[in-house]
Amino acid sequence: MTLEQRIEQAETRIFKAVFPSTTNHYDTLFGGTAMQLMDEVAFIAATRFSRQRMVTVSSDKIDFKKPIPAGTIVELIGKVTYLGSTSLKIRVDIFVEQMYSDVREKAVTGDFTFVAIDENKHPVKILRD
Repeated sequence: MTLEQRIEQAETRIFKAVFPSTTNHYDTLFGGTAMQLMDEVAFIAATRFSRQRMVTVSSDKIDFKKPIPAGTIVELIGKVTYLGSTSLKIRVDIFVEQMYSDVREKAVTGDFTFVAIDENKHPVKILRD
């Protein structure tokens, strides 16, 4: 499998409904909840790419461009954007969709860096084969 194919196959998509229990007093998704979902999707994408133990080592700039109201559907998409020796970066975008129309907008974008580790939690090379 080529690197490009591996990157394509690691793309991860998750859909969630935004229920009132996950919103703040403005009836929009808590920022911390959005970040937790993003880290989860990024972890899955990193693991699907490497098939190794992966840990989050940083989250870069996270841009909240649009509020995510209760009663909407969100799609989180995680994609590998950089591959280093022991680390990789995953870009996660959150799109918000109205439940009863075709309206869809990008709401949040962020980058997450992961490192491959061994059973002793030491960094190891990411397998590329």
